Amino acid sequence: MIDRSKGVAAGRSSGSGFGNLVWAVATSDDKSLDLKGQVAAAFAKIDRVLGELGTDRRNLLSVTVFLANLDDKKAFDIEWLSWVGDNPGHWPQRMCIGATLSAGTLVEISVVAARPG
Repeated sequence: MIDRSKGVAAGRSSGSGFGNLVWAVATSDDKSLDLKGQVAAAFAKIDRVLGELGTDRRNLLSVTVFLANLDDKKAFDIEWLSWVGDNPGHWPQRMCIGATLSAGTLVEISVVAARPG
């Protein structure tokens, strides 16, 4: 059985789960926010979707971060370290990629997490 988290656009879900794996993707709904604000909104959405699908950020396996401006990586890293926590046992593999994103979007985050139980 596939579980899905409702998305904000037609034809898309914000996340899905199958077996012991969960996938989620997030951007900020408010494109007027600066990078820090958009990152916080995306992290909050990821936390919500992971929770809906029976897991949380401690179970992240892989994270892909798409930045509209790769020069923002250092600023993103500050927010990342605050969100991901200080326990290396919870740190996923992560990559940052410079990408052309939709108008006003500064960051898009895609995650894969384990679903316990």
